[in-house]
Amino acid sequence: MSRLRFALLHAAHGDENTSRNFRRELDADLAEFEVTEGELPADHEFDGVVVTGSRASVYWDEAWIPPLVDWVAEAHEREIPILGVCYGHQVLAEALGGRVAGMDGFEIGYNEIERRPEAADDALLDGLGDSFLAFTTHGDTVVDLPPEAELLAENEHGVHAFRAGNAWGVQFHPEYDIETAREVTEGKRDSLDDGRVDAVLDDITPANYETACEAKRLFENFTQYAERVAASFDANEASA
Repeated sequence: MSRLRFALLHAAHGDENTSRNFRRELDADLAEFEVTEGELPADHEFDGVVVTGSRASVYWDEAWIPPLVDWVAEAHEREIPILGVCYGHQVLAEALGGRVAGMDGFEIGYNEIERRPEAADDALLDGLGDSFLAFTTHGDTVVDLPPEAELLAENEHGVHAFRAGNAWGVQFHPEYDIETAREVTEGKRDSLDDGRVDAVLDDITPANYETACEAKRLFENFTQYAERVAASFDANEASA
């Protein structure tokens, strides 16, 4: 089978950290689209779709958001494997009939996430512990899961992972490196108390990053899942 080809729907307003992080973690050829500028793939001829984080909220009245949600919904209908991260997780929830809303507070920093018992055999979270550390930064959350979705992971701040068919959303950021975590945290000084920002920065240590790297396993899991879906599709085409 030829190398996988994924659509990377870049919603981070051109942030170079986002592109670097996903290109490092995903073992596939990536076709990147700046969705905040209205760029979307002309078709759905991909082995997988990845939707990135963003400083936007999915419920904002901005022209680029509804077409993105619609494109993701159609990709899901076509049973293309999808991975949504943070904002991408929220886009996926909206696309499949869930609901996203603002939180009372803001979750940021390395935080523990609990995997639900029913997610023990989940293909994306395979190899992660019942509790795992990951970097989080979000002020919105999925308050209503899509009707077909299964809750996979959560913490006191809300939903952190769900699955619907061939699609997964994760609220946390498994792709972040230390540089990104620090830059994103520094950027919150205009909206969060300096003391809280400093406390999060103090917690961005090599030891915590190494522990959080466990969550990066999901990128390999997603790629392997997409390979199985592509191989099954090729087999069905050959026998048709």
